[in-house]
Amino acid sequence: MLLVIDVGNSNTSLGVFRGAELIAHWRLTTNLARTVDEYGVHARNLFELAHLDFKAIDAIAIASVVPPLNYTLKRMAEVYFQITPLFVDNATNTGLHILYEPASDVGADRIVDAVAAIKKYGTPCIVVDFGTATTFNAINANGEYVGGAITPGIMISSEALFARDW
Repeated sequence: MLLVIDVGNSNTSLGVFRGAELIAHWRLTTNLARTVDEYGVHARNLFELAHLDFKAIDAIAIASVVPPLNYTLKRMAEVYFQITPLFVDNATNTGLHILYEPASDVGADRIVDAVAAIKKYGTPCIVVDFGTATTFNAINANGEYVGGAITPGIMISSEALFARDW
């Protein structure tokens, strides 16, 4: 089975796949102060609650936009699952050709969003992700990542609007 971890600025989502089937998923608050052990215990507890055997995980893929957590999650995977995880970035062979320059500026979240949208909907497409930031990504008819835009997310915008003292 495959454990996937999507680390965003506000939330960290975990999913377990058996082949192409998503069999479990969870969402945790992204917390820079959380330790290797805390992430490991959380993961194991989630597996237990879902009646899944964490020992059945044979691969872990992580898409992170929070670089300070990468080492913590790498160690969590190594200590609690005995697996060295794959971190998705612009150099990962996802089948997505990135035309945007520099390609290293395209975050892992945008890469995996584009790959998933192409698989599910085909090309061309525009991918919109409503997270801490709202991202817009353009994929051309050849399945190439052309570029996009990042704007403040809905919650950040709402908080800014309502925090203002009129």
